[in-house]
This record gives sequence, C-alpha cells and structure tokens, in this order.
Amino acid sequence: MAATTVVIGLSAVVVAVRDGDAVVLTVRPAGQLASLPFGPFDPDGDRTFELALRAFVTAQTRFDLGYVEQLYTFGDKGRDAPLAAMGDGSGGERVISVGYLALTPSPVDTTAPDTGWGAWSRFFPYEDWRQGRPAALDEIEPALRRWASSHPERLSRARLLFALDDTTWNEERVLERYELLYEAGLAPEAARDRGEGYCAPAGALAAALGEPMISDHRRILATALSRLRGKLKYRPVVFELMPDAFTLSALQRTVEAIAGVALHKQNFRRALERADLVEGLGRLDSETGGRPAELFRFRREALSARPALGLALPLLRE
Repeated sequence: MAATTVVIGLSAVVVAVRDGDAVVLTVRPAGQLASLPFGPFDPDGDRTFELALRAFVTAQTRFDLGYVEQLYTFGDKGRDAPLAAMGDGSGGERVISVGYLALTPSPVDTTAPDTGWGAWSRFFPYEDWRQGRPAALDEIEPALRRWASSHPERLSRARLLFALDDTTWNEERVLERYELLYEAGLAPEAARDRGEGYCAPAGALAAALGEPMISDHRRILATALSRLRGKLKYRPVVFELMPDAFTLSALQRTVEAIAGVALHKQNFRRALERADLVEGLGRLDSETGGRPAELFRFRREALSARPALGLALPLLRE
C-alpha cells in the first residue's frame, strides 16, 4: 500500500468593511464556485507559514496583506475534495490546511483576474441581524424543524443556535450554525461530500442558506467570522479595519457590520469612552454628507500601558 503524502496548504480569510458591509476577498475562476485565496506551503523554499501566506496571496490577488493572525488548522480527511488540487493530482495526498485571518482598512480593488471582494452575507445570509431577524430564517426554520421533528436534542440545538421560539441570538456561534446546517443535510456542501454533487435545496431556501464554496472553505470562513466576532469584545481588533482618522459613527458601523447586530449609539459611545481607546484629533470630517463630525484616532500606545481591551456591544434592542 502506497504511503500517503501530507500536503500543507495555507488559506487566507481577508476581511474588510466596504460601504457598511463586511466583505471577504475571494477567488472565483469562470464557471467555478468561490474560494478563499489558498496555496501550498513549500517546506524547502518557505521560511515561515505567514511569509508563505503573504507571498501567495499577493501572487494570486496582487493585494498586500496587513494584519494577520493564525486561525486554525483544518485536517479532516477528504477536506480538499473537490477542486482544491493542492497536491500533485495522484490522489495519494492528505491536505492539512492552516487558516489565517487577515484584516485591512482598505479593500482596494485588485487587478488580478477572477479575484474580488464579496459580502459575507452572500455566504451566510442568516447572520445579518442589523435590521432585525433576517428573512432568510423564515426559510431555514421550517427545514430545521422538519429535520429535528422526532429528535428533541436536535430541536434544542436548532432553537439555541438559530434563536427559534424567542431564544436569544448569539452572534459568535457562526461555525456551530453552519455545522448544524451541514449535519442536517441542508448545506449544499453536505450533498457534495456524500458524492451527490451540489444538490442545494431549490428556490428561496437555497438563497437563504447562502452560496457554497469549494472544498471546506465556507467552514474556514465561518470559523473566521466566529473568531472575529468574539474577539471584538476582548481585543481592539476593529481598529485594524479603520483608517488612521475616522468618525465615531463610522467606527460603530464597522463594528455592526462585523458583529451583524445593531448597537445603541449612546451606550456604544459611553463604552468607548470608558475603554479610553480613541482620542479626538481636533478637526472635523466634512465628507459625511451632513453635519460635520469630529475625527478620532485609535490610541495604539494605550496597548503598552495596560491589558488590551475590546469594545462592549450594547445592543439596540436590549
């Protein structure tokens, strides 16, 4: 029996906020599903995982990464099928992928072919609660109830994860929600992995479940969104998505875009003041389209004076 070759792949979830929406950098060759930027790690030629990641993302997208952190290692057997093609094509490879989360304040349009920014909501329409309970859940809820009809434990999980029957929505549990949809056979990737091709539900339910991605890239994306939403509350990572000067309204919109929930303006600003992470620049932004607003900056030097703090998320409907 031939030995299995282990191939180490690197995947990048590159996040920005554009026009009030969280967007992710994707590669979408003509006629194929979207993927995250990804490529192989060369143990002979690459000095570190991160340097290799930065190099191949730039080569694929002509986009230079800024803030980067390691996300997770994905090693499920068969996770590279179909279309990942990071080995030599002989079929004797086991692909282990190291995922990275990257944040940028400037989602510049790339000139690389087949590469662009896509809203997160295309892949997870049910995750955006900024305008209240998303309509996508009206389609997903009946399908989940049918799947869980004779299994109380399944129904309990569905209720908690998807805020059914007036339970509380927890914005951080993105990965658990996607994995429940996969387990229920609703995510189109589940049918693909059973060898049935992309047999997505038809009509409105298909749109509500979001677009599939190649390999396990949507699972990697869900992991990144879970991590980032949780990290907002205990690390000031949101400022990696902001320009050097910003208004408090722009900062709140960015937090809302990532968290997928609407925040109470006054309480958000009180929490921001208590955290002492921003300071006014003494000048106004005249490009807001209305009354000029004061510009602020992130007090990055505060990170060396005390433990880093995140931002409270005072919900609008609390």
